Amino acid sequence: MKKLREILEFLGGTAQLTGEIFAQLVTRPFYFRLFLDQLYQVGIKSFPLVFIVAASVGMVMALQFGVGLEKFGGKLYVPKIVSLSIVRELGPVFASLMVASRIGAGFTSEIGSMTVTQQIDAIRALGTSPIKRIVIPRVLACLVGLPVLCIFANTIGVLGGLIVGQSDLSLDPQFYYQKIVTTLTITDYMSGLLKTPFFALFIGIPSCYFGLTSGGGTAGVGQSTTRAVVTSCILILIGDYFLTKLFLVFE
Repeated sequence: MKKLREILEFLGGTAQLTGEIFAQLVTRPFYFRLFLDQLYQVGIKSFPLVFIVAASVGMVMALQFGVGLEKFGGKLYVPKIVSLSIVRELGPVFASLMVASRIGAGFTSEIGSMTVTQQIDAIRALGTSPIKRIVIPRVLACLVGLPVLCIFANTIGVLGGLIVGQSDLSLDPQFYYQKIVTTLTITDYMSGLLKTPFFALFIGIPSCYFGLTSGGGTAGVGQSTTRAVVTSCILILIGDYFLTKLFLVFE
């Protein structure tokens, strides 16, 4: 019963927070500088992590598929399989999971610390909306930064596969590139990229919600941070399945 109550409280709390975000999104004042600061944290600061993960995924996939398919004479299909897998699924999902781990934890711990030290109450006392000043810049930064990181992740992952295809699988780079160009379509690319706004909401809103509802001092902030990261990752993975099914209907 306790878990069910927590789930219902989370669903109701995030729904209410989402409504407040959209209600205050179009009203003045607009904290553009705060948005840019958060966009820097989400985009630029997360790029090295996304770069390493995307390159590793592309290289490992190319190596595994190459070694496995070589036994059946199917090594020439590696460029198609790797590029499609990365662009449609792995690039957006892994980039989002890395951002959820890094940025989601940062959002929750920062807002949670402000909550337990009563800084959020002080902002309200000064007549300023904490949703407007704290939550909205972070959610918008995720909505703008995550699709850009996804584009980089797709590109880097495919290039990582190309490098392994040339160095370890003895595939001609020109052949590998030609197969990528002839295989990928705009539908493939957009089916992965259009998932990222949903993933951004799965990261930004739960992270801010758990931060705003933190209690119990520093220990409570740590527990809220753990819950935020786990919840965001679960929502991304479950949401990816349903979004994939939805996009397949329209293809």
